[in-house]
Formats: sequence, structure tokens, C-alpha cells
Amino acid sequence: MRLLLPFVACFATAVAISAPHPDISDTAITGLQNPATLSAFGFFEGNAANPSMKLIPYTLRTPLFSDYAEKQRFIYVPAEALVTADKDGRLVFPVGSALVKNFGYSDSATGALTVLETRILLHKSDGWVALPYVWRADGSDADLRVGGTRIPVSFDREGKKLSISYAVPNKNQCKQCHSSAEQIVPIGPIWQNMEFPTALDAARFTKANPQLAKLDKWAAWDDARSGNVQERAQYYLKVNCGHCHAPKGAASNSGLFLDGSATDAAAIGIGKRPVAAGRASGNLDFIIEAGHPERSILVARMKSTDSGIAMPELGRSLHHEEGVKLLEDWIAAMPPSVQ
Repeated sequence: MRLLLPFVACFATAVAISAPHPDISDTAITGLQNPATLSAFGFFEGNAANPSMKLIPYTLRTPLFSDYAEKQRFIYVPAEALVTADKDGRLVFPVGSALVKNFGYSDSATGALTVLETRILLHKSDGWVALPYVWRADGSDADLRVGGTRIPVSFDREGKKLSISYAVPNKNQCKQCHSSAEQIVPIGPIWQNMEFPTALDAARFTKANPQLAKLDKWAAWDDARSGNVQERAQYYLKVNCGHCHAPKGAASNSGLFLDGSATDAAAIGIGKRPVAAGRASGNLDFIIEAGHPERSILVARMKSTDSGIAMPELGRSLHHEEGVKLLEDWIAAMPPSVQ
């Protein structure tokens, strides 16, 4: 459910920006006090349907699953600032930058997107801050909800009407997913997984960071033309699980590393027994049992919606049918000898 936005930002981030941004408040981004309303930042002109032209839109080849919510992603960097990148393609943003992400659902009759919340990451002088803003029913503004909230949502999915209690994360839950070595960090903007509306937008990043153009794009989880089933499954796990299941992530003590750092099969779960064999293991023996998705703990937990079993733990009340099917196909294709 990738959303390609129909508009193009008029400024770049990979080169110096000479014009000021009078309609976006740099003070609101870097200040000690977090504004009570989203409008204080100037990211949107009136409502969520009108993002500032100073925001740069992008999409992800493989996005994080969030109960089938549609997402709109934007980057803001202050005037005269530069975005750099590390050797792995992760974009490095200067102080004063903001990452803005809308979450919503489209009306099945009109196709109009109703944005429920906007999550922002603000790069202040002492690090990143993650904040959730919930849009008012009339769409006039969004209010800061550091304690999170629940929103009843009904939407159509392949001819079926689904109703969920949509979860807006609290500030601590935002930190849980965006944490590395106990610091909040962006997890989405990795060059190989990013797409922009035009080649010109991409070139604005590669001009200052020519090494990015040499990096191969990741396989898209839902596009068989972009990679084989193993590649697509592993990138799906990297995006949906790798931010916690990493050497410096919240689940580092599990010994299961899905961020791409694993150097052997056991570290990605193949033939690996769980660290703690509690209720969540479902009396199964291995995280991944090669050739047997039906006997793999990873699949069972990704199918579950039980709060004590489900993985990922946050951000969903449904299981991602298509994503789980990809993982099942990957595991089923493994020869048992891999284990």
C-alpha cells in the first residue's frame, strides 16, 4: 500500500539551501517547549492535505506495517544546512531537521485520505525527540498527545470491512522503536529503501553524497521483480523487526538480529531456540524451522494479535496477511539441511 505523492518539493536537502523558510518555524523545532498544536511548526498549510512546499516527500520500497494505514512521509531541513550519509546509506540530518509522517485511511467510496495522526521526529541540540499529534475531527489542527490515544477506525480491505481500535503511540512507545544505544534515532530514511517523486529530488541528495548513487536499492517486499523471495523476506524483517532486533536495539538480549548485521543462520533465527521458552513460543522449538513455517515461532508470533505474543509488539492490532505469506514462502523454500 505504498503512496506516491502527486506533488514535488521545491527545495533540496543534499545541497545548501539559500532561501529562508518563513512558513516553517525553526524555533518550534529546536525549542525546549514542544508546541501543543502541530500548526505551530508550519509543516502544513491549513490541514494535512496541504503540506508545506518546504517539505520533501518520499516513500519507502518496503515500509513498516501499521494495520494497513497509509502513510505520507516528509523531510525538512533548515536553510543552509546539509544532509550527509554514512557508509550504509543511512541519512544523517543536521540539528533543526524534522521528519514528518502522516497516518490515515482512504474512504472506499471517494478515495479521500483521512489523516488520523502525524508523528514527528525533531532534531534538537541534545538529540532527537519523537512526538505524536492527533488531528481534530474537523481537520483544522492536530493536538500533541504525549500519552497516546485510541481511535476507532473502520476501513475496507479487499472487499472486507475491518474495524480496529487504532493505536496512537505514547511518547515512551515512540522511543522504544526509535531507540539505539538508548538514544532516539530515525529508522526509516535509509537511501537504499527510499524513493522520491522525481529523479531530480534524488539527485539533490546524491550531489553532496555521490557514494549513495553506488548503493543498490533494496528489494521491495511486494515486488517479485525486485528480488528473490529470500531477499524480499529479509528486507521485510529488517524494516519491520530490525530496529529492535539489533545489537544496540531494545531486543538485543534475544540474540536474534534482523537488522542485517547477522553473520550466521542462527542469528536470523534459523535453527535457533528462543532465549526464553514461555507462552509466546507456543510449544514450538525454533524461531525458524527450515522448511516448516507452520512450526516456526517467528511466523506464529507475527500471525498472533495477542498482546503477550504478537510481534512486533507495537503498532498493530491486525496481522499483515501478505507480509506473513512472504515469510512463509521463504521458510517453506529452505532445505531442512540449512538447520
